[in-house]
Amino acid sequence: MTQLTDTLSGIIDLGGTVVLILLAVSILTLAVVLYKLWQFTAAHVGRHTALNEAVEHWDQGDAARAHAAQQRSRSYLAPVIGMALSSGADAVDRLRAECEVRFAKLESGLRFLDSVAQLAPLLGLFGTVLGMIEAFQALQDAGAQVDPSILAGGIWVALLTTAVGLAVAMPTALVLAWFESRMEAERVIAEKLLLTILAPQDVRPMERSAPNMSVPQNA
Repeated sequence: MTQLTDTLSGIIDLGGTVVLILLAVSILTLAVVLYKLWQFTAAHVGRHTALNEAVEHWDQGDAARAHAAQQRSRSYLAPVIGMALSSGADAVDRLRAECEVRFAKLESGLRFLDSVAQLAPLLGLFGTVLGMIEAFQALQDAGAQVDPSILAGGIWVALLTTAVGLAVAMPTALVLAWFESRMEAERVIAEKLLLTILAPQDVRPMERSAPNMSVPQNA
């Protein structure tokens, strides 16, 4: 732990304020990611087995079993599906709006992750530009006694901020893509459940008379 603290302190000393800002952003980003994982777990995102059973029973004309399956579900979509089971086809717009309200709660914080994924590399590049300016100023101050190590040392220190910015942005972009793909799948599932409930198949048994298959007798 002490070694890690010393390493971070050294990076901050070399990178300056920009690296310190990036480290603070990375901590905040990690907190947001952990919160979103907890939120998705608590909302039972992706776990709609009971709701699928409810829709399947409803599609088969068994309303009692459909309501029982819906009440067993712990999914965040369960209240909307319950409303759909008690509504008609004219309520589709309201049900979609109810779904969007729940989607908006789950998507809160994703805009922050998107901003971090886009701005962290730019912030790192900004730190690199500032470092290069300082390196060339040091080279100018050296005058005729130019030492290549002065320029080389200033350049690698300047590039450190870009590396830190990319290290923050890349995993954030990957996590954001995963969250967005989950939400896209949730929208598809919700649309399928609602439309299946509001437009069920006609599976009621039909009484059909057996065709007359009597064979004419020869005279």
